[in-house]
Amino acid sequence: MISTVIRTCFPAAAKVVADRAEEINKLNVFPVPDGDTGTNMSLTLGTVVREVEALPASASMEDVSKAITHGSLMGARGNSGVITSQILRGLAEGLCDAKDPAHATPADVAHAFRRGVKVAFKAVRKPVEGTILTVLRDVSAKADQLEKNKGLGWREMLDALVVEAYESVARTPELLPVLKENGVVDSGAFGFAVFFEAFVNAATGKAGELTDFKTTVDAKADVSSKVAIELNDDWEGSEFRYCNEFLFKAEKDFDVDASLAHLATLGDCELIVGSYPDFKVHVHSNEPNRVLEYMLQFGQVYEVFIHNMDMESHDRTAKIAADQAAEAEKADEPRKPLGFVAVAAGSGEEEILRSLGVDVVVSGGQTMNPSTADILAAIESANAESVIVLPGNGNIRMAAEAAATACEDAHVAVVPTKTVLQGFSAMFVVDPEGTLEDNVEAMTEAIAGVRGGEVTTAVRDSQAADGTPIHDGDVMGIQDDSIDVVGSDVTQVTLELINKMQAEEEGDALTILAGQDMDDEAFEALVAAIEEAQPDLEVDPHRGEQPLYPVIFSIE
Repeated sequence: MISTVIRTCFPAAAKVVADRAEEINKLNVFPVPDGDTGTNMSLTLGTVVREVEALPASASMEDVSKAITHGSLMGARGNSGVITSQILRGLAEGLCDAKDPAHATPADVAHAFRRGVKVAFKAVRKPVEGTILTVLRDVSAKADQLEKNKGLGWREMLDALVVEAYESVARTPELLPVLKENGVVDSGAFGFAVFFEAFVNAATGKAGELTDFKTTVDAKADVSSKVAIELNDDWEGSEFRYCNEFLFKAEKDFDVDASLAHLATLGDCELIVGSYPDFKVHVHSNEPNRVLEYMLQFGQVYEVFIHNMDMESHDRTAKIAADQAAEAEKADEPRKPLGFVAVAAGSGEEEILRSLGVDVVVSGGQTMNPSTADILAAIESANAESVIVLPGNGNIRMAAEAAATACEDAHVAVVPTKTVLQGFSAMFVVDPEGTLEDNVEAMTEAIAGVRGGEVTTAVRDSQAADGTPIHDGDVMGIQDDSIDVVGSDVTQVTLELINKMQAEEEGDALTILAGQDMDDEAFEALVAAIEEAQPDLEVDPHRGEQPLYPVIFSIE
């Protein structure tokens, strides 16, 4: 079901934006350099996640669309958040028109983007080229073009649209002079591309490495090559100091167009979005009291947020200066002989990796694969003469190897870990005094005896390794990329998968990580059930906090 795909993938994509919010903030120079675009987009998406997750399992696409529309409107923060809310509303409304609610076709995707463009551009009185709206329009135009390719599936289409999104982001400095002057791409546009890529990766389970189109890695590299964030403490983006945003409950006969025209006389970046009687109002002004007094004539104002953008701009500059000073200080430090970079999807995984000696952890995993540029930056950040990279996923190995080849400042090797748990085992055998070659050999040997298992939920119909049919919403137990167990309960599927793996080859120790969707009580009950079913197996439980996979484990 399309609705199930959205409900499953939206939270994962929102988390990626939240994880990268500060990176997006640093790009923020338009309409004012207040450094809050990533935060505002993340807060907006987070409200949607809460509304979508509150829906019953039987919710239709219409129900999901209403939740997205209401959640994004109520949670929209800042100019970027309000515009994002309208993009999400349009896309969701467009998907409601799909002829088959079970499967989206390329025509459905193209229609959804056309609807997104219509709704988002209608909300903005003075659209500016080189912003999130430009990227949305470019992606929609690409979707229209790809729709004509009758041999193209929706997964291939989405992958190609991700590439177009990043390529459009890379073009934003050529369209908006303030971006070029500050050495950045548009922050809102970049945030949209990040969200869209993470959503597509969650929906398709792919690494984003394409065959028929330019790869996502290459498109991201185009963006990275145009970003060299500079200090900018000039208040040139707007003559208005305060960002005013609030929810508005309108009385009858409320005239949106007339109110927008009046708000334009009080400031700029004026937006009124929503539908009677519920609206979100946003405007930059120097006199917030006049904005509120005017709107109070026509209804009730609530949840008012007033931000001093001048102060926020100075804070952004100070943060960038502090980061650059820290990087310079680190560059002056002597390089260590051997460093380690690993990829992890959850905060718990990252904490464990760092405790084992990993210097830099890159955010990523099965459905949010980091690019070659991301891994290369992490390698350089490790500040070591030799660096070992642990990709933690088969889909990330190629990007890791490409980064290793591209690095000119250090000797780099990749230990081909397929799971983060193999990374744990690899780090246990590290000899800090050993050579790069000796450590790679020992670590590769260590992971050879680690068998991995994962439990997740199907987002489309398929079949297991033995031919058992899999339906959308089923719980799957996966061993080394093979779907070996299918059921309806996470605990039951986990136990069956462990029992099967133990029957095939008995192990002595099991390390298990709870995902963000499994609470402590359920995790403790699962661990107790495993210990009862496998009394000879030593169980080592931890919080991994990985998305989409409530349980991952390894047996050695």
